[in-house]
Amino acid sequence: MLSRVPRVSDKNVLVGFDTADDAGVYRLTPECALVQTVDFFTPILDDPYLFGAIAAANSLSDVYAMGARPLTALSIVAFPGKGDVDDLEEILKGGSEKMREAGCVVIGGHSIADEEVKFGYAVTGLVHPGKVKTNAGAQVGDSLVFTKRLGTGIVATALKRGIAAPEHVQASIDSMLQLNARAWEALHDLEVHAMTDITGFGLIGHAREMAQASNATLEIESGTARWLPGALEYSRQGAIPAGLKNNREFASCAVEITRPLAHEVENLLYDPQTSGGLLVALPDAAAEVFLARYPEAYRIGRVKERDTKSIIVT
Repeated sequence: MLSRVPRVSDKNVLVGFDTADDAGVYRLTPECALVQTVDFFTPILDDPYLFGAIAAANSLSDVYAMGARPLTALSIVAFPGKGDVDDLEEILKGGSEKMREAGCVVIGGHSIADEEVKFGYAVTGLVHPGKVKTNAGAQVGDSLVFTKRLGTGIVATALKRGIAAPEHVQASIDSMLQLNARAWEALHDLEVHAMTDITGFGLIGHAREMAQASNATLEIESGTARWLPGALEYSRQGAIPAGLKNNREFASCAVEITRPLAHEVENLLYDPQTSGGLLVALPDAAAEVFLARYPEAYRIGRVKERDTKSIIVT
């Protein structure tokens, strides 16, 4: 559909929507470019303050994924006209305080009356035009490194079904609240060829975008992937979010699985993430430095020559 939408050519657009990247980038001067993104969604848990904070962390993630520093944000709010304004206040507080943690200033926003609550932000960041990170530069031989555990969608579905242990829910919340700022800071002076954050399309979906944008194949080593506590068990029990099914239906045609894979593991590779980690393609030497600086990160695969499939799961 986007291919049929008229577009304006501008030499200062460094990153548009052609490669399904995380944010748009517009060059202002030879030394400065704007990074712009927008993200909002419906509540994923009952606590309004935490919902607001997670929505903010999720929106900020796209800016970090482009190698940029978040600067300002505009809130996007849909809330029932007869809803509890105390809940709305808590949503806004949670978001504002997470933005403050990131050093990002909320300078306004827009709200509408809607029976279904939705919340998020449009975020603007700054980056040097020569230091923009995109999903299109992965090179053959690069290590693939990931910075968070997978499973937020499955844990959230288990919570809705009443089968999630409180400690597993808390671990998922802690992961979603964690900004990708420290990972970005640990990467800023390293040779990073490509980067994207793993959110709604899951690991496979976003890795597919990187592979196609880079004209390469990404090999994902399922045995090295790390899961949130409880996620594998809830996957076995069938706590499968609708988004996971959509992701599999859309992306599985681009995936080769080299040997039988446990269904609970395959589910997690397609699981839609909220405020997920950064998937980074970089040379082995740079990967070693990054892993030493940021121990939460781990190797999850390698970039290969372009094959018939975008993703190979080993």
